[in-house]
Amino acid sequence: MRQIVLRAVGAMHVEDVARPDAPQPHDVQVRVRRVGICGTDLHAFAGKQPFFSYPRILGHELAVEVVACGDAVTSVAVGDIVAVRPYLECGHCRACQRGLTNCCETLRVLGVHIDGGMREYINLPASHLHHAHGVSVDGLALVEMLSIGFHAVRRANPAPDDRIVVVGLGPIGLGIALAARARGLPVYAIDPSPGRRAFAMTHHLVSNAQAPGAQVHTTARELCGGHAPDIVFDATGYVGAMESSVMIPGHGGKVVFVGLVQGNVSFSDPDLHRREITILASRNATAVDFDAVIAALPTIAIPAWVTHHTTPDLLAGCMPAWRDPATGVIKGMLSFD
Repeated sequence: MRQIVLRAVGAMHVEDVARPDAPQPHDVQVRVRRVGICGTDLHAFAGKQPFFSYPRILGHELAVEVVACGDAVTSVAVGDIVAVRPYLECGHCRACQRGLTNCCETLRVLGVHIDGGMREYINLPASHLHHAHGVSVDGLALVEMLSIGFHAVRRANPAPDDRIVVVGLGPIGLGIALAARARGLPVYAIDPSPGRRAFAMTHHLVSNAQAPGAQVHTTARELCGGHAPDIVFDATGYVGAMESSVMIPGHGGKVVFVGLVQGNVSFSDPDLHRREITILASRNATAVDFDAVIAALPTIAIPAWVTHHTTPDLLAGCMPAWRDPATGVIKGMLSFD
């Protein structure tokens, strides 16, 4: 079978290896059909991804077809095409005991901490597969990406009248906007890319979107009718933007950091206390979030989100360009078909 290995920064190779052994009793063997290319993959290719080491098989946004089942598996059957929850938790630590499997103390994420799905076949726990009947293969590969936004909004626990601003309209930011709108909340966005702002407006993910301007907190107030927003989701993964996002919410507001940066983020403590701001980090997602995304998939124009396609042999050449929003990428998709 073929697999794609990122051996070092910018060094991606397609290799021929043996197919995995038969799955263990509670596992399945799957054929990988689609792999969504996300910010984690692009940052790893560029050498800017935290919690990462080389060499690594990337890929955690997966749509797969079950080809063999372990003896104890009853939740899926051969021929099923499913989405994958790629966060492998221990099930025993305090976080897991509290249902916070997304931030297990020894969490292993496919394609980050351990080898992922950029290969034709892989063995996976059956418990981490999710059915979405009637959804296209491309749609199934969007589930993990969108679950990040659904988890972030659930973590923020917004009130019905909260004004929400999303900073950064990459795929994760767009997913946050989708999750907030699914709750009937007013959503506004800030992003320098005209194309991404247009996408968010065209697909009714936000009520309005603007470029950051000279003072991002002033732009946010303008979007919210002259009032500071109540909840700000930062999906940029850039230190400067994250530090600016802390300044955006009004008194008693919240900042949710969804993007991840390899470095420190600083802010004025007196200003934080003056406004009594809550700062939250949002990591990955849980099975609950996957189920919420799957329920929302019929409302999503999946072909519009999947803007670019590639093959194993062409992927390495696509990665540098797909890091640039000017290329019009919303979601790039790798196919093993």
